[in-house]
Amino acid sequence: MHSELEQLLVLQDRQQKIRQIQAEIKTVPLERAHLESQLAASAAGVESLKQKARQVEVGRKNLELDVGTRTESIARLKTQQYQTRKNDEFQAIGHEIERYENEIRKLEDQELELMIEADKLKGEIDAADKSARATKDSISRQLTDLETKSKALGSQQQELEKERETLAAQIDDDLLDQFERLFNSKGDAAVVAVEHGVCTGCHMKVTTATASRVKAGKEIVSCENCGRILYLGA
Repeated sequence: MHSELEQLLVLQDRQQKIRQIQAEIKTVPLERAHLESQLAASAAGVESLKQKARQVEVGRKNLELDVGTRTESIARLKTQQYQTRKNDEFQAIGHEIERYENEIRKLEDQELELMIEADKLKGEIDAADKSARATKDSISRQLTDLETKSKALGSQQQELEKERETLAAQIDDDLLDQFERLFNSKGDAAVVAVEHGVCTGCHMKVTTATASRVKAGKEIVSCENCGRILYLGA
């Protein structure tokens, strides 16, 4: 194999690894955002239940106040009833007292329902809190791992870029320029093998003359179809 081809293949390997690492680095913010979104959703779920519990408690206290108001009204009406000497007024007050007592029973039934709901919500909140703590611990570990991964990828990229600069400095400028243009435009590889007379880059058959030149290994040969630099494959 032509000596510069060997250098190009090594250079290509490093650049492909750099490209792969860069792609992984780009996913890190997305992974972090996804984890933070999960954490926020978990916390929001707990807060939603707590807010609902607060609303239930407010409703229960309002009912309690309503019961208290009616109880006071009943006490006042009973005082009036004891003081009246008129039978029709006594009965009218009695009906009013009865109405308030019926309202109190309904309010107390509603209050009981809210107390039952509050107990149910307390259990749900306790379970959600426990789940949220576990989620937070898990996500914290994952975020730490992600940060470690990000730093490791950054270090690997720096090392590969230094190695790539050293390799590039040993290659002819014109050939390096050709390689870089191909590597950036083709998106996969600038240097590819010829196997059974076929370019493995574009999968087109090369001419017999091109195949012979590649086999001879005395010069840099390009595929007449896609322009990639060729070397003899297995």
